[in-house]
Amino acid sequence: MREHGGNLDQARQRFGGRAEDWIDLSTGINRLPYPVAEVSARAWSALPSRAEIEALHRAAQQAYRTSAPVVAVGGAQAAIQLLPQLAATGCARILAPTYNEYAGVLSATGWDVQEVAEFDALAGADLAIVVNPNNPDGRCHSRKDLLALLPRVGRLVIDESFADAVPQLSLAAEADRPGLLILRSFGKFYGLAGLRLGFAIGDAADIDRLAAMSGPWPVSGAAIKIGCRALRDEAWAAATSARLARDCVRLDAMAHSQGWRLIGGTPLFRLYETPDARASQDKLARAHIWSRVFAQQPTWLRLGLPGSEAEWARLSRAL
Repeated sequence: MREHGGNLDQARQRFGGRAEDWIDLSTGINRLPYPVAEVSARAWSALPSRAEIEALHRAAQQAYRTSAPVVAVGGAQAAIQLLPQLAATGCARILAPTYNEYAGVLSATGWDVQEVAEFDALAGADLAIVVNPNNPDGRCHSRKDLLALLPRVGRLVIDESFADAVPQLSLAAEADRPGLLILRSFGKFYGLAGLRLGFAIGDAADIDRLAAMSGPWPVSGAAIKIGCRALRDEAWAAATSARLARDCVRLDAMAHSQGWRLIGGTPLFRLYETPDARASQDKLARAHIWSRVFAQQPTWLRLGLPGSEAEWARLSRAL
């Protein structure tokens, strides 16, 4: 497995404790998740019907403000695994540094993968990938610039896994344009990563192919029920976006008190420059708070946002 956040097993091997003793801030997952409430016994015991899956697609279209075709998948990662099969192999350019699964998956299937640091360097690629907002540095790109890039590449994939709290960045409303594919994660903003739910939004040809590759039951009955309920809850989404914006300011102030410099981030995580990220990670880990470091950037430390007031207090004490 490539290096990722959420590797709490490694933290426990080094610093002990049970999983429930830890505050895992190594991911960008909302730590105050959507209230799941009751899920019917039928959702667990019966195969999802086509009507139920289509209801989930409509809920996603409503939440993401699009009329473009949608397909549900087992998390955004499931869509990434299928990307290489959408077209013949060629040149794939990835705006980097970013989520490392794109380069790994494409390289393993014969694509010529080039990681580029400048947005304009994506032009001319058979497949261009932009994570917007970006993980881990929060870099953002305007809708205008992304649409201008579209005719200059064979296919443009925009990963909007962290866009729920900044919907003005989303190109989901334009996703029915040929050659444009949008990926959305459900689990991060709604705090239910274990549900394994995500969506691909694009033109009919691409979505039909992804649906065919995903098979007849791409997501569980429980994911459908919870997903429909959450995606239609606009009041919860608005309140959560407002809370996350406030909490970013709060976390940045705590980091600043340590002399850490904000590099960037999203409403779900922050990236700081520290004198020694490993030492900072170890300091927090001794209080059973896990963070994310990067082998290629020894000063970078990424922190998700604490959830409850008890978690904020623990982080403050650890710092």
